[in-house]
Amino acid sequence: MSAQHDLAERFLQIADLLEIRGENPFRIRAYRRAAESLERFGGDLAALASAGRLRELAGVGSDLAQRIEEYLTTGRLAMLEDLAQRAPRGVFDLLAVPGVGPKTVRLLTERLKIGSVRELERAITAGRLRRLPGFQAKKEQNLLKGIAVVTKGRERMTLDVALALADELVAFLKRVPGATRVSPAGSLRRMRETIGDLDLLVASARPQRVMKAFTTSRWAGRILAAGTTKASIVTADGLQVDLRVVEPAAYGAALQYFTGSKEHNVRLRELAARRGLKLNEYGVFRGTRRLASREEAEVYRAVGLPWIPPEIREDAGELDAAQAGRLPHLVEAADIRGDFHIHTTYSDGHDGLEQVVDAGRARGYRHIAICDHSQSLRVAHGMSVARIREQMARIRALNGRFRGFRVLLGSEVDILEDGRLDYPNAVLADLDFVVASVHSGLRQDRATLTRRIVRAMQNPYVTVVGHPTGRRIGLREPYALDLEAVIRAAHDTSTALELNASPDRLDLSDAAARRARDAGVMLAIGTDTHRIAHYAHMRLGLGLARRAWVGPSQLLNCQTTGDLLAWIRRKRQAAGAARRS
Repeated sequence: MSAQHDLAERFLQIADLLEIRGENPFRIRAYRRAAESLERFGGDLAALASAGRLRELAGVGSDLAQRIEEYLTTGRLAMLEDLAQRAPRGVFDLLAVPGVGPKTVRLLTERLKIGSVRELERAITAGRLRRLPGFQAKKEQNLLKGIAVVTKGRERMTLDVALALADELVAFLKRVPGATRVSPAGSLRRMRETIGDLDLLVASARPQRVMKAFTTSRWAGRILAAGTTKASIVTADGLQVDLRVVEPAAYGAALQYFTGSKEHNVRLRELAARRGLKLNEYGVFRGTRRLASREEAEVYRAVGLPWIPPEIREDAGELDAAQAGRLPHLVEAADIRGDFHIHTTYSDGHDGLEQVVDAGRARGYRHIAICDHSQSLRVAHGMSVARIREQMARIRALNGRFRGFRVLLGSEVDILEDGRLDYPNAVLADLDFVVASVHSGLRQDRATLTRRIVRAMQNPYVTVVGHPTGRRIGLREPYALDLEAVIRAAHDTSTALELNASPDRLDLSDAAARRARDAGVMLAIGTDTHRIAHYAHMRLGLGLARRAWVGPSQLLNCQTTGDLLAWIRRKRQAAGAARRS
């Protein structure tokens, strides 16, 4: 997060705390306005401060300029720390609940002495909120929905957090003497969108040494259990990690067993039983004779099946497909030729155009699509027509320097509330790649939102619908939408649907993406990159695509640049022909 974005968040926290205290509304608005200015500012904040020009920012006077300088110098805001210390208990937790703002927090804390999300939920259930002005049954239900979203998000790790922790621990455990093989297992290996407890498996003939290294490592904030082959710890961040150590000869069987899912394993054991075999975490047995155990592929082969990729082991038809020889060929990292939905400092990205392009080339891509925000999304510094024309010119100049690599002229264009797009067709026609997204009017009813997105897809210049259901994992439920109608329209208009790989979105979900895949709809992984490090979200997008049974032929990312542009051109030509007929 850039300095100005971090500072903007802190100013908004100050504004919330001032409002909860009932302070001067003009002072509250000043902090909110300054936060908006900081969010819009795309330059070097420290350089602006050094030049004594902070007051050039809209809404920033001498007092707020001093706060900015304090933050840039110390990384802190004493005022925020003081307000937070004097604030009612649980303020920030309550503010995280959708539908709870500063005025509501003031009522909850002053009148009902509520200081946590759990206490709020109990108060709603007991009917206590109806003593407060403006709290009716509908508002209570909305708050309960918001609490469910927040609580679910906190109970589980997002996939990126789990992967980062697993990568660190796997690397550590591989260095322990006697550890011959190490792998994540459980829902992480299946690339579920959120993870409860992280499961790790180690093969070693010296389990005590592995156990000691694990339970005395820097990750072991608290030890829940420590046996000879099993241990559980809780990290300083409150994340639970379970470790199992098995003999090397049983590693494959254990990896299959502890990867799951439970439903997949039950069906697999049934198949084994019908062959007169017994399958467990130690291997495949006929009587007391072990037939397979060292490798996963051997375990599946012993029960008459090919190896099944972990991401699709959910008892969702994979075993029947394996028996019939119809397992899908899933997309792999080596198939990816490009990335879409990438932001730069032209809108709300952290890195400049050239830096982002160089990073894409360094990843070995053949093309990337720069898709900064369109003009209506002011909070994300959406680009005016003049500014996107300027960006197009810079991209064309960049493309003149490359061979075998293409920067696609793109934009993330807002779908307005009536389904029109945020740029005129004269602008859209000059773009190579258009991601059309909903960012406003999220509470429209199901029919209206569906018509709105379908209308956008009927525009010949729309390539992809971005984050189609609008969900934010742990923060916001999907908006009301007839997804089947959207999938049909995507097929009929040759519009791709995005697999947004941002870890708090993963939108479409795996289940929805599989429905789209089965309907013959093209999909596109968009990392929604806002800083160069976000290119790594492709790993999450690949996991999502594989869980949805998607192969390389069904992903725009796997096409050559020429085939991709031809696919886009066919939609535009078909739409033109339809209008002329």
